[in-house]
Amino acid sequence: MTSITIRMPEDVIKELKRVAPLLGFSGYQPLIRAYIGQGLRRDLEKIESRPKLHDLVKSLRRYGVTEEVISSAIAELRTV
Repeated sequence: MTSITIRMPEDVIKELKRVAPLLGFSGYQPLIRAYIGQGLRRDLEKIESRPKLHDLVKSLRRYGVTEEVISSAIAELRTV
């Protein structure tokens, strides 16, 4: 493992210390690691399950979708 320093609000640390034993953790730091790991795995799953935008655009062009429609769709995705 690698040691890091992170600044967090005192009230968050207080709540982590309160919740950790209730969830079966030996302390608040393992709980923080669990939360970070869960969030990271969730985000990686989202990222890796999405088709690559570049490949999708190439496919749309092959099917004759206009650049205007492709650009509009990409712009709409970026606002979501």
